[in-house]
Amino acid sequence: MTDISNRPLRICMISYRSNPHCGGQGVYVRNLAKALTDLGHRVEVVAGPPDPLLIAPSKLTMLDCLDLYNAENPFRTPTVGELKNPINLMEWLSISTMGYPEPKTFGYRAYNHLKKRLDEFDIIHDNQSLSYGVWALSRLKPTIATIHHPITRDRQIAVKSVPSFWQKIKQLRWYSFIGMQKRVVKRLPKFITVSEFSKADIHEEFSVPADRFHVVPNGINTELFYPLPHIEREANRLIVTNSADQPLKGLNYLLKAVHAISLKREIKLTVIGAPKEGGPIERLVDELDMGRIIHFTGRVSNDAFRKHYAKASIAVVPSVYEGFGLPVGEAMASGIPVISTTGGALPEVAGEAAMLVPPENPEALEAAICELLDNPEKAKQLGEAGYKRVQESFTWKNAAEQTVNAYREAIRDHRTI
Repeated sequence: MTDISNRPLRICMISYRSNPHCGGQGVYVRNLAKALTDLGHRVEVVAGPPDPLLIAPSKLTMLDCLDLYNAENPFRTPTVGELKNPINLMEWLSISTMGYPEPKTFGYRAYNHLKKRLDEFDIIHDNQSLSYGVWALSRLKPTIATIHHPITRDRQIAVKSVPSFWQKIKQLRWYSFIGMQKRVVKRLPKFITVSEFSKADIHEEFSVPADRFHVVPNGINTELFYPLPHIEREANRLIVTNSADQPLKGLNYLLKAVHAISLKREIKLTVIGAPKEGGPIERLVDELDMGRIIHFTGRVSNDAFRKHYAKASIAVVPSVYEGFGLPVGEAMASGIPVISTTGGALPEVAGEAAMLVPPENPEALEAAICELLDNPEKAKQLGEAGYKRVQESFTWKNAAEQTVNAYREAIRDHRTI
């Protein structure tokens, strides 16, 4: 039996959709893969689109799929030739009936790709597909899965956010893949999650014993997010990175708070990204007539992102729920004072280095924003405390080291079964 206690590991990370520009899962894959290779391990990421833009020497294998969520050609009609593939046909039929099949179908594709390559790896690391394909692989090779948070929470918030019975049915259909995930988690041996809050939530939602979890907080990419002291902050300018229309992100509550403030004083809001055209966020901006005080940046370069942070007075994270909360850490790493809700695990990231308010509460956001705008010394202290907290507690090197410990335990346990 080969001793794996000290030697570098051969790691296969599986990630069904990992946009490197937005969404915690894409950021996780890209940065963890780099940190693991920096420690001397060999990493190959098997991924679906879009390209996660890995940093060398991490290796990337992109699996062929229908890519029906491509922003440049969404929900295209597949060719007859494509639909001759049973997995493609399954995916198309599910999407045509308002489902979200990618976790399941990507899992099948990953299994078909990896089943003849298992000797090339010491461990398989699933990035929250929790699919039948990953379950099948776990019977053949040591496997661990990261669950950032239980998607049941997304479903609850999404269903609550829509008024009509038909819209609620559509949301339930979209999240129908959760049934698969609940079945698979009961059969996978080991898990990583990113906060104590997520651990407790997953235990409650999926009935997974707590002793099967390793809590490994995410890191913050301090090579991307750092202060730019030569750029002067603009008074009364806020920044938020939650541009999405998902109710989970809580941007609608921040918009209502900013609108209320704008009736009493000058205020500007920079939103990194852009909402869906004709979606609920765009409609709310029009309804409140806020176009003159809000700037949606669209996709921005890393340099432009840093400059937006440097110009802002306050970063606001209005999420209803987060399993970790990268935007809080990224803002703190940039040296900007932060106002965050207490949704999910956000207080674990913020600690005492941010102002915390209840989620789904525009009035609380309004009061906190006005308090910090009127107290520049307190804002400065929070910015300094946040920067220090990230440097001490949230590095990808620490995350990678703890992840490797979880890998080695999973490998040892698999060999004793």
